[in-house]
Amino acid sequence: MSAIDDLPPLREVIRQHALSARKSLGQNFLLDLNLTARIARAAAPLEDSTIVEIGPGPGGLTRALLALGARRVVAIEHDERAIPALQDISARYPGRLEIVHGDAMTFDPRPLLAGERAKIVANLPYNIATQLLIGWLTTEPWPPWYDMMVLMFQREVGERIVAREDEEAYGRLGVLANWRCETKILFDIAPSAFVPPPKVTSSVVRLVPRAEPLPCDRRLLEQVAAAAFGQRRKMLRQSLRSLGVDPARLAAAAGVDATRRAETVPVSGFVAMARELADIRSEAR
Repeated sequence: MSAIDDLPPLREVIRQHALSARKSLGQNFLLDLNLTARIARAAAPLEDSTIVEIGPGPGGLTRALLALGARRVVAIEHDERAIPALQDISARYPGRLEIVHGDAMTFDPRPLLAGERAKIVANLPYNIATQLLIGWLTTEPWPPWYDMMVLMFQREVGERIVAREDEEAYGRLGVLANWRCETKILFDIAPSAFVPPPKVTSSVVRLVPRAEPLPCDRRLLEQVAAAAFGQRRKMLRQSLRSLGVDPARLAAAAGVDATRRAETVPVSGFVAMARELADIRSEAR
């Protein structure tokens, strides 16, 4: 008997279905059902919610989401070995778990949602976690099809997501994430909680989309951030030259001196530079 339902313990599920974690799939299974329940509760309220889960594996988080009241879970799993274990969960929660055997990097869940907003809750495979997040952050139109993300990353990636100016981890990912979302690291999970244990601590991060991010062209914002942080130890007057415009004019638009470095510029400053870049390119037409 597990702590949250009458299904077998996860270690037994893994043995029964021969679910040894595969490094090639970025798999590290979280077997503590108290921790999976804690992650699920971070996405509250779950009642009447549709959850999109990526990489459920043996289904520990899936079970927690359903046991704690999620109306519907759409679980996207690339590893066909895990499908029978998920089908056992589906039988325990009839009509509430939809299993998709597919690749989260290419699968679009929106057609399954029929216009309904969802929450994304997942212990993401480490090898594709950042790519998945960037895809969700750059989705159009905005506000997006989800109203919350509760995601597990390596601690280092989590710090980059929530970082702000003058913090060591601040960079392109922090600019994009905090422009479009309110971000927060909720708690850490030690390597010993996983099978196999990763070499690093993990962090659960919550991202809530901003209804109205500061207005600018997303692609230009990404270009400015890429240029500025591509040579992060150099001053803006040097790093922004790759954009083919006057760096001083961009810096002035952000209200900062061109001798500053990228990590000292707030998100609002990058937005201002992106808007100025749009004006410069418009003038050149």
